[in-house]
Amino acid sequence: MLTRRRVLETMAAIFAAGRIPRSPIDSSIAESPSAASPGAAAYPHLFAPLKFRQLSVKNRVFRSNIAGRFDNYDGSGNQARINWEMKFARGGVGAIISSFVPVALRGRIMPNYATIHLDAYVPFWRRLIEQVHGESDCKYIIQLSHGGRQRDIRGVEFEKGLSSTDQSDPLHGFECERMTIDQIKEVVDAFAKGAARARTAGADGVELHGANGYLITQFLSSAINDRKDEYGGELKNRARFVLDIVRAIRAEVGPDFHLQMKISAIEYNDAILGREPKGNTLEDAVQVCQWLEAAGVDAIHVSSGSFFPHPRNPAGDLPLDELRKTYAALISSGTSTKRNYLLFSGRLTGDAFKRRWERARGEYKNIEGLNLPDAHRIKQAVKIPVLCTGGFQTATVIEQALADQYCDAVTIARPLIANNDLVKIFESGAAAAPKPCTYCNRCLVNAVANPLGCYELKRFNSYAEMMDQVMSVFRPTPFT
Repeated sequence: MLTRRRVLETMAAIFAAGRIPRSPIDSSIAESPSAASPGAAAYPHLFAPLKFRQLSVKNRVFRSNIAGRFDNYDGSGNQARINWEMKFARGGVGAIISSFVPVALRGRIMPNYATIHLDAYVPFWRRLIEQVHGESDCKYIIQLSHGGRQRDIRGVEFEKGLSSTDQSDPLHGFECERMTIDQIKEVVDAFAKGAARARTAGADGVELHGANGYLITQFLSSAINDRKDEYGGELKNRARFVLDIVRAIRAEVGPDFHLQMKISAIEYNDAILGREPKGNTLEDAVQVCQWLEAAGVDAIHVSSGSFFPHPRNPAGDLPLDELRKTYAALISSGTSTKRNYLLFSGRLTGDAFKRRWERARGEYKNIEGLNLPDAHRIKQAVKIPVLCTGGFQTATVIEQALADQYCDAVTIARPLIANNDLVKIFESGAAAAPKPCTYCNRCLVNAVANPLGCYELKRFNSYAEMMDQVMSVFRPTPFT
């Protein structure tokens, strides 16, 4: 088994060299339908189809779960979200994993995110998926989600979130109430009904968001879950909630509908607040993934961190100038958000927080491929495909990760915001975009209050050009 340091050193060397050693190509890769393109010749593993148990995807690049506040306050979707998803379908990704899609209104992280908690919303999702499918056989996977205590901007309907605990989120102070057994059963059923609606809408599968501090993480985590009943304590009990969800989904949609799970392989719960416990280890995640596979999950999507945003997710810069402007929108959402705003706003305190954030990233030099060691360990322990997220944007790095079987596919968010056509660039034979993502994180900092897009001004000729790109999500408009 490769060590974490060895994997990172290998990937760093590949990144620096800009090339890869060739690995043997099996016949299924050689027969890829994209084999005529320069990119398929240069990166045969990247452009090989990926076959899951019930789903086939044309290449190994997935758009990871990301979107902005594009929808209506009540959770109904609109044209802006369709426009957003079509950017990536046209850009050549094999599949799109939707943004955070709440299965219950109380589970949303902020208003203006499309939900799937009502049958009445199925026609919107059907229309979106039909349009995505019309672009070169791009697949669409709906991410079924529940924020629990972790939210950005609470809606007017619910004062507190639901969680495995009644302890507020320590970073922002988002308040919550400990779920009763009846509430747990209701949420489990909401996930199952959400999966059924996704299937009715024509989705190619669903993903459970069990990473980055949301409700499933709040049950899985040894740092967060302080229950004394059958849903708390030892790992098997903490995993009971997500395994109940998997079984409920299979009972609702049957065995032939694709179901994958996103998990934080290592939680690093103490990354910012050193007094907090570390949370789940990699070996904890390996065990959970084995249980998930046995319960009927078709793939694992590897991430890290027990809260969001986290120094390791999304790894990169902490743009304090943008954070000061947009974080004000969160001030009334948690008991610690005003404290945080004042901390970011002070020159000395802001700089100190930024240094601490950067130190907490951990042991690596390049952001790209940050989670590969964890994905590699999980892949060794399960027989189902493993997806890995973590700043991927260089074809040679992705090709090597696939060739050496660190993972079976990569998922990309920020670099695809910067270059929606990144996969088309790879198809041309290029290893990287002319203007790659800088990992400045201005896109995500702006997403709380502004339309999502690339806000890295140095990548554009002018501010007007940058804003034209940001506002393009509203073209075409819902009205003609």
